[in-house]
Amino acid sequence: MGVERPVTRWYIKRQQILNEIEALQAKLDKQAQEPAATSGEAAGTLHEQLQDAHERLRQLGPCPKPMMG
Repeated sequence: MGVERPVTRWYIKRQQILNEIEALQAKLDKQAQEPAATSGEAAGTLHEQLQDAHERLRQLGPCPKPMMG
């Protein structure tokens, strides 16, 4: 009974990070399609944020305990 809470928290954190990565990737793709509006600093900032999100996902590690079934 005590395992469900950490597993649920892990899945929620993982999904939040994955959603953030998806949103940042969409912004980068949109900027790549509009080269006139792309600034070097904005693209660099997005790349840094994307790297940070990937690092947080890596640091989150595996699920504390696999779900049953």
